[in-house]
Amino acid sequence: MVVLSAAVTTKNGRALFARQFVEMNRLRIEGLLAAFPKLMGSGNKQHTFVETDSVRYVYQPVENIFLLLITNKASNIVEDLETLRLLSKVVPDIAGGYTEEKISDKAFELIFAFDEVITTGGYREAIDLRTIKANLEMDSHEEKLHNMVKKTKMDTAKDQAKHMSQVIKQRQRETAKTGLAAGGMAGMGGGVAEEEDLYGDAGYPNGSPGGPSAFPEMDAYSASPPPPEPEPIIEVKSMKLGSKKKGKTDLMSKMAAEDGLDARAFAPTPKAAAADALPPPPPPT
Repeated sequence: MVVLSAAVTTKNGRALFARQFVEMNRLRIEGLLAAFPKLMGSGNKQHTFVETDSVRYVYQPVENIFLLLITNKASNIVEDLETLRLLSKVVPDIAGGYTEEKISDKAFELIFAFDEVITTGGYREAIDLRTIKANLEMDSHEEKLHNMVKKTKMDTAKDQAKHMSQVIKQRQRETAKTGLAAGGMAGMGGGVAEEEDLYGDAGYPNGSPGGPSAFPEMDAYSASPPPPEPEPIIEVKSMKLGSKKKGKTDLMSKMAAEDGLDARAFAPTPKAAAADALPPPPPPT
């Protein structure tokens, strides 16, 4: 038994869907499906199969549609009929009816069910309707695990994107504040950023105190001169009443020594010194 194709067609021969199980190009399958309504008109209506020179059509009418198997002529007709009977149970169970709309809506699900009945190469599987439904509804643990990992990655990526968006907005606000502060200081000699770029982290050219200066005139101006030496403090003594006139005595002693005279002869007497020390008398009234 080799099933070439399984199809569902309307009474007019229009194909709703077709599944091929052997290598077959599109033109050939379209030609075989187009020839089926013509063979139905000329064939014996008491049988459910029609043969040509190369293939056999095994069909079953169900309401407004045809279930059709295209096999080779060497295929076992009894097995073909059993396969067709099983497919007639699968179609309403998967599609929910025999109408064209329902079959067209569930076309892919029906193709998957047909693949469970007939394997690649056109051979029938020993399977029943319950096993077919179980295989179609079977949950895959690996698929669930893959979906969970995928969902976790997507949630993590969303959280990271949200965090990065917040960080970028915060940096933009800080940059705006820094720009306003630098603009306010520009009138007093430039911004902070320019000063840091010019003098480095330590406030010196090239980042070190011993480096060459970028402004020698400013360095010469800013260099403070050494402090001047303190002037000697001269103590000034006030004039005291009754003190001896040492300067006058010394002068007279020097002059007497130059003339070869005795200095004691010119020394003032105590009375004269006392008279000199007394204040002058008041004027007569």
